[in-house]
Amino acid sequence: MDINQKIKNVDEDFEIIKSVLAGRKNDFERLQKKYKRQIHNLISRMIKNDDDVDDLTQETFIKAYNALASFQFGYSFSAWLYRIASNNCIDFLRKKRFDTISINQPIFDSEEEHEYEIEDNSYVPDKNMLAEERKKVLYDAIEALPENYRMIIKLRHDDELDYNQIAEKLNLPLGTVKAHLFRARKILLNELKGSKNLFTEI
Repeated sequence: MDINQKIKNVDEDFEIIKSVLAGRKNDFERLQKKYKRQIHNLISRMIKNDDDVDDLTQETFIKAYNALASFQFGYSFSAWLYRIASNNCIDFLRKKRFDTISINQPIFDSEEEHEYEIEDNSYVPDKNMLAEERKKVLYDAIEALPENYRMIIKLRHDDELDYNQIAEKLNLPLGTVKAHLFRARKILLNELKGSKNLFTEI
């Protein structure tokens, strides 16, 4: 990609972000479609399970949307999105206690070089209280889901079952499980839009 195309690409991202922040929330889907493949590829280099890669890809865009108000114009949106994705993977790997690859190992794609970055865990006043409030908002949003969606979300994220295990447990086709998870996350994203201030630091 030449320099003029890169500039045009960055300007296009900025216009979409401004549009979303101005209230046209559905425009964020344009960014999701534009970068979904790249984010999926990045995550698949860190996480080997396909189900986890799909989940973390969706979660990256949910986190990016919720933190969009904190995006600083003048910086590359793609690099910002890569940082969210890599931090999301690192948190996931820590939780699972898997062996991680070097966080300083660069990732090369067709456009830029990126490095994994550890998020800053510096002390923030009232951080624990804010975390509890976020947890409650998310819990309430999950509890408000239709029962079939709520059950699948809990089996996936609370019980940590994979897609096949969920399908077997609920006696559902695998495609139905994946579709329900996708729709449930879409509903949660819409619900969390009303609590944007709580999630701008995600």
